[in-house]
Amino acid sequence: MSMQRILSGTEISASGLTGERIRMEVAANNIANMNSTRTPQGGPYQRQQVTFSAAMDQWLNPEQNSVDGLRGVDVVGVSPDTTPGPVIYDPGHPDADATGHVRLPNVNMSREMVDLVSASRAYEANLKSLETFRQMAEQALSLLRGLR
Repeated sequence: MSMQRILSGTEISASGLTGERIRMEVAANNIANMNSTRTPQGGPYQRQQVTFSAAMDQWLNPEQNSVDGLRGVDVVGVSPDTTPGPVIYDPGHPDADATGHVRLPNVNMSREMVDLVSASRAYEANLKSLETFRQMAEQALSLLRGLR
């Protein structure tokens, strides 16, 4: 295995670590705002979601089935989930409309916890991959030292 492949593998794992860290931050932010019925933009908080895409070398032909051009993952962006949140009847709430109904954020605690756990597991897998690449590089260097 060439050193270029080892470095490529570490870059791929590092991009995965970055992407999953952002995903965990967004899920934590969603949980923190799950009771926010008023935002500076008006209306209740809208759940945010992270979008990923495969990072490829620019020169790679998209129809080519090869892993040589893979560079990891890119975070395309963080966008609002536009599904409407639940509406409850609470005429005493400061954000109630004329009929006494309040629109709540579209954040579901179960969904956010699943996102947090899956992002955490993916983060751990990328960390383990980095550790494996480090061990491989150390073994390669010790073999090279033994050839002298």
